[in-house]
Amino acid sequence: MTGLLTAPATAQARTAAVATATDPVTHEENDRVPEGSVWTQHYFPSADHSGTELHADALLPEGLRKGQKVPVILSVGPYFGHSGQTDVEDWTHTGPSSRFQDFIEGTDLFDRGYAFVMVDLRGFGGSTGCLDWAGPGEQADVKAAIDWAAKQPWSTGAVGMYGKSYDAVTGLIGNNLDQRALKAVVAQEPVWDMYQYIYSNGVPRPNVTGTANAYNSIATIRQMADDDARYLANSQYEKAHPECLTENSAGYRIADQWDEHWTSRDLAKMAEGTDTPLFVTQGFIENNTKPEEMQEYLDNHKGPERGWVGQWEHVRGGDRAPDGRLSMGREGWYDETLSFYDQYLKGARPKVRYPAYSVEDSTGAWRAQKTWPVVERNVTLPLGGGSYVDDGGASANAALAASGAPVPQHLAPPSGEWDMENAPRTDRTAPKGLAREQAERQKAGEVTSSFFVWSRPLEHAVRVTGTPEVSLTARGEGNVMLKLYDVAPDGTAVMFDEQVSLLDSGRLSVDLKATDWTLAAGHVLAVEIGSIQTGSWRDTPSGETIKVKGARLELALDDPADDIPTAGDRSPYLDTYLRQYTVELPPGPAKFTVPSGSRR
Repeated sequence: MTGLLTAPATAQARTAAVATATDPVTHEENDRVPEGSVWTQHYFPSADHSGTELHADALLPEGLRKGQKVPVILSVGPYFGHSGQTDVEDWTHTGPSSRFQDFIEGTDLFDRGYAFVMVDLRGFGGSTGCLDWAGPGEQADVKAAIDWAAKQPWSTGAVGMYGKSYDAVTGLIGNNLDQRALKAVVAQEPVWDMYQYIYSNGVPRPNVTGTANAYNSIATIRQMADDDARYLANSQYEKAHPECLTENSAGYRIADQWDEHWTSRDLAKMAEGTDTPLFVTQGFIENNTKPEEMQEYLDNHKGPERGWVGQWEHVRGGDRAPDGRLSMGREGWYDETLSFYDQYLKGARPKVRYPAYSVEDSTGAWRAQKTWPVVERNVTLPLGGGSYVDDGGASANAALAASGAPVPQHLAPPSGEWDMENAPRTDRTAPKGLAREQAERQKAGEVTSSFFVWSRPLEHAVRVTGTPEVSLTARGEGNVMLKLYDVAPDGTAVMFDEQVSLLDSGRLSVDLKATDWTLAAGHVLAVEIGSIQTGSWRDTPSGETIKVKGARLELALDDPADDIPTAGDRSPYLDTYLRQYTVELPPGPAKFTVPSGSRR
């Protein structure tokens, strides 16, 4: 092997060689280096002139000739530390992170003529600086990483970003920066607005402390003893600067959505007018990085888009369930991703014509469409009003206990760590009779923890897509929980969308999560308005009786009869979700009609 990136012959005697910027290391010299690549390490300053030094692991095709250039796939995040992603893993020696080994192998990335670069955000791995969760500091890190990758002697100057979860967030940041060198972004299961990951309209989620704890912990992971001295020194930055961890924790406790801390992290709003080609995935029913402000981000983005969106949990495009089925249910993630990069980083015409969006709806069926969402009509549906006690579900549970049924228990909000890669389950599956009991008490004129409003049965199937919105006028202070249910004729009902908010007397409008849910003919849409009754938030019930009037539901609707089928199987998690969120809720007195069928 000859050329710029050939490892020196003297390195052959080493069993676990450690790379530098000028001493590349192959798989034969260190088994943590992916086969077919050579590993080098680099350091460069962030773009904010703060003195922050960033660390990069670069993996280049083995045998790259001197002067030969390749496009770069870049991933920037907190999970590339040499000792492990979120904890110390069972390594015997140092080496580059294996976080995206699936992507490298699935695409044959080096044989296909790409470099892969992993950059540690400030405060993580081999980078210095104070943590700045998707804030201006990390945005400067992403800018610097893109610029650095584009200017290397082995780079064509064309950079694509790749990631899932946190390093998908940095991809969205990359798009927002609108740098010429960035030609494409692949972002799987990102957070679209950082505030929404910690609070819901002023109501804290359980991870208000857990996420801070997680990233403080990841930032202080002990690195491998055989790492180079510069890497080890940088990795201990927080020991000399303990204020970094304190300041990081404090940021998560800012509850005001309009504080500069959060407006500087509103990625959806900051995407306005951007045009980097974007390939996203999003599970509508996932428990971790939820589809909140997803539609706003995509509406603001004006460049080419590709997407896989559907009914799955927090997974990657190529992940498989324990039984071997693809977690997203669709074949070809790596081929389609590489085709996307080939098109925008190499200018290669795609050999396969992929749909712009491949969408799995709640029936498990896949369809192709030019954008997401596709909306046939927008409707505003009158819900009227009612009353509930903001008691965290106490009166609802009392009503259930009075009927002789077991009372549900919340899962305790986690007190430990919760990062964008790993989230504990915080909801709980309600007993089948709880919703039914509340509805029956409501019909008897009692006021409990919530009330329901029902539609008339649908004449034809209709899809609820996009971002539903509920507006109402309230008297009282406390919390409000809003849920949408798909109710079958036999009274079984699936909760398919929800959101909460702090509430003061006056008018309130709340966006729910983005969704894509088909209501079958004969089914009823039910809306629940009430106190927060799950462990998914750390709410403080006011104990007040809240009186609601003038409630309205705004929906974007599509006709399933117009679907264009595309390849894909039912994602395994959909059935898990249906088991967890199906309750008993017989239809009640109808107050509104959901238009269905074609408007033509």
